[in-house]
Amino acid sequence: MSKETHLNRQMEPRHVLMISLGGVIGTGLFLSSGYTIHQAGPIGTLIAYTVGALLVYLVMLCLGELAVAMPYTGAFHVYAKRYIGPGTGFTVAILYWLTWTIALGSEFTAAGLIMQNWFPHVATWIWSLLFMVVIFTVNALSVRWFAEAEFWFASIKVIAIVAFIILGGLAMVGLLPLHGHSSAPFLTNYYAHGWFPNGFGGVFTTMLTVNFAFSGTELIGITAGEAKNPAKTIPTAIRTTLWRLIIFFVGSMFVMAALIPYKQAGVTQSPFVLVFKSIGIPYAADLMNFVVLTAIMSAANSGLYASTRMLWSLANEHTIPAVFKKTTRRGVPLIALITSMLGGILALLSSIYAAGSVYLVLVSISGLAVVLVWMAIALSEINFRKAYLKSGHSLDELAYKTPGYPLIPWLAFILSGLSCLLIWFDPNQRIALYYTIPFVVLCYLGYYVSQHLKKHRANH
Repeated sequence: MSKETHLNRQMEPRHVLMISLGGVIGTGLFLSSGYTIHQAGPIGTLIAYTVGALLVYLVMLCLGELAVAMPYTGAFHVYAKRYIGPGTGFTVAILYWLTWTIALGSEFTAAGLIMQNWFPHVATWIWSLLFMVVIFTVNALSVRWFAEAEFWFASIKVIAIVAFIILGGLAMVGLLPLHGHSSAPFLTNYYAHGWFPNGFGGVFTTMLTVNFAFSGTELIGITAGEAKNPAKTIPTAIRTTLWRLIIFFVGSMFVMAALIPYKQAGVTQSPFVLVFKSIGIPYAADLMNFVVLTAIMSAANSGLYASTRMLWSLANEHTIPAVFKKTTRRGVPLIALITSMLGGILALLSSIYAAGSVYLVLVSISGLAVVLVWMAIALSEINFRKAYLKSGHSLDELAYKTPGYPLIPWLAFILSGLSCLLIWFDPNQRIALYYTIPFVVLCYLGYYVSQHLKKHRANH
């Protein structure tokens, strides 16, 4: 049976750029960013987000070399399979698939809950179902439809954050009135309660929340298989990663922490709504709810795309049945798409009927999964470069090279590993380790047992 490296190349450079941007700006920034300020204090939050942005950038630099040299659809696990080991490749794919599928369930619930603000008499599940149909249809039509929808969803988020930074900045220096303040607050909230009001430990425990907020940047690696001219579009998207993360995340956090006292942050409502209301913007809550809704739709759109491509890629590598590889005339792997959608619906049901057991386990595993995938990307890059030079190639042949090799990939690997270990020091998040380690062991066991049975059947 033949193997392919990619599906239809229909994504324009603007699509890839917006997907890499939109994938990372999720509900985490709009809704739970206030919680980070509450935990780590203003300065601690800026440190956590800056370190997080640097870590993601290091991982992206590693992914750049791999994705340009081998622009495959559903790429990470193919790299891990080839340059770490087949068991790792399989485990990476399952972890990544699970991450996005679990996210799908929670995104559709969140979308239904937001619609309740405007239509309180319509049941949440009706809205959730409607959004499921919309996102499924967009993905089923063609990759071009997915990319176009993602482009517009991401644009709305970007405009909202830029407006927030500009208006908040003007309020900080007193050019816009701020409700409840007689004078411009400027940076008083930064030192009013000391540098680290909850101790420096808060910075470490929020690092995890920050890493999960940044997950989605690695989507660029999956789009490589369907982008036009990946050798040009992927490096451009990666080179701009750091400044985009700093402007959008660190920039909005800087303004937010300056305008909201840390004790008030993250307690009742979105910090964005809080700031817009204080400045006196009409319909602030409705406007922000609309932005959050587009952020949710964007995350669900990306999530369904990413999990579908992972299943297609596993089938393409002959790891799971070939039926998942079948595509429509327009190059959409429909069976893989339906399976991922069903996974999302099951996650949604588990969040309703088994929130304290099954769903808790799934969320814990998917939280750590992205950081484990980052570690696999860094290690794949280290081994790829060694193998590439060993096979007689020269570095000049690479269209994109990870700068500072081997320091950058090793730093990415070690820092990602450290952020996993930090979980141990936060009793609320420690549970993730208890579930993830056995799950990873099960994935490896499952892979090697299935391979052994395959060989056994082939020999008889």
